[in-house]
Amino acid sequence: MKNWFRYQIPIPLILAASLSVTYLLWQHEQRNATLDKKTSFDFNLREATSSIEQRMAAYEQIVRGAQGLYAASGAVERGEFRAYINALQLGANYSGIEGVGIMPIVPYAQKNAHIVAMRRQGFPDYMIRPEGPRGIYAPVIQLEPFVGRNLQVLGHDPYADPAQRSAMEQARDSGAPAITGKVILVQHTEAEVQAGFLMFLPMYKKGAHSDTIAARRANITGWVVAPFRMDSLMAGLYGRRASMADITIYDGVDMTPQTVLYDSRAVSGEPRDTRIEATEYIEVGGRTWTLAIRSLPEFDVLQGEDSSRLIAIAGIGLSLLLTLLSWTLLSGRARAIALAQEMTRELRESEARFRHQAQHDALTGLPNRALFNDRLEQALAQARRHRVRLALMFVDLDAFKPINDNLGHHVGDFLLKEVAARMQQHVRASDTVARIGGDEFVVLLPSIEETQDALVLAEIIRRAINQPFEMPDGKVLSVSSSIGVAVYPENGIDEMQLSRNADSAMYCAKQNGRNTVHVCQAKIAS
Repeated sequence: MKNWFRYQIPIPLILAASLSVTYLLWQHEQRNATLDKKTSFDFNLREATSSIEQRMAAYEQIVRGAQGLYAASGAVERGEFRAYINALQLGANYSGIEGVGIMPIVPYAQKNAHIVAMRRQGFPDYMIRPEGPRGIYAPVIQLEPFVGRNLQVLGHDPYADPAQRSAMEQARDSGAPAITGKVILVQHTEAEVQAGFLMFLPMYKKGAHSDTIAARRANITGWVVAPFRMDSLMAGLYGRRASMADITIYDGVDMTPQTVLYDSRAVSGEPRDTRIEATEYIEVGGRTWTLAIRSLPEFDVLQGEDSSRLIAIAGIGLSLLLTLLSWTLLSGRARAIALAQEMTRELRESEARFRHQAQHDALTGLPNRALFNDRLEQALAQARRHRVRLALMFVDLDAFKPINDNLGHHVGDFLLKEVAARMQQHVRASDTVARIGGDEFVVLLPSIEETQDALVLAEIIRRAINQPFEMPDGKVLSVSSSIGVAVYPENGIDEMQLSRNADSAMYCAKQNGRNTVHVCQAKIAS
């Protein structure tokens, strides 16, 4: 009986040890999964910000086109202006913009003559609103398309409102587009009240030089105006992502109910379960917008479930199995040595598999973010010790999301594995290629002679990815990549600086037309 108790003493210790290993592996996978989701979420935030900036840049070009008509001729007939705006098909191609209008400057002394002239043009009820004596007026004399609620705008004078006048004067003095803060448009109806804003662009005398503020103030003849409705604008821009994240846009940097320009939660009318939150700032027409985005449970589904639950279940099962085997081994002295050896082998194999899962991407087999960060830290320590350069590349596939959306995730997964294989074919044994989330890869070159060495390899990788990919069903797909390069020590002396600058360089490559390599221009003072 004494020997039996002696054999049973290790069993609780074995169970506790195996469960502890399982817990550590589970916790590690949880951290990696959270980090991967945060990285993917940050990418979606940058994509949403870029989409808004691009859409507003397109609207600016529309307003500049109207400005160009008057700059070229000095006077434009109503029919000519109507034909130009109608050709743009604003309602079909540009959601959110209510129209484009003209606002000439009318001095107080010319007010009555102006009203008479407008009534002779076919507007018998035309008046400048709000009424009252002012030094100058800037009424809307035409807003196209001149239908529906846009009919209410004729004669409205935004210059009478101090906040809107400030935006108009900003546009006048800078010669660039300027927008107002949050306003309720004249076109609103009681059944549909949306927050909006106005964009102004100045018109100057034809042929006059307006190189200085004084000259621009002297030569101003009026403004081109474009009213916008935020809910309509965002419905056309952000509608496809609405199921993955809530987005709120604030006018300015103060995130208060009074400054809300757009809130997708108010549009849906449903309470949402927020998971991840982030904030970004956008400069639009001389004003700052604050963009707050919050992920929803659907975002987690899109990212795919992490393997932490599998690790926990398998670990607990193996722990119990290990405990049972230990009890059997310790109870049966004749079989103890053989069974102990088999148990140890299985445990080591299981730990090796778990360790590999915790440090490698399940789809491509490449190192994941955790393992890559460890290698980057070691490479930086070696570079500092031996005073050599190293390079870090951020590689992002261009327009990868439409492939997943249109052809299915199985095609996207196959393409990611093929891209990973091609990248590994062109790096040295000492280099590291890792996947850090979605369609984002990183490459670590722990030792290079010159920056040009990294650029040469980046170009080789870019060209390799550009080669067509043959799918299992015989179809051929093409994809390109944008690559950002940062070099130690010129562009960073630690992991954070290098990663931030390589990501920034990759983002510049995106902005410069994609399918290109961009080296970081930021220099770190030594």
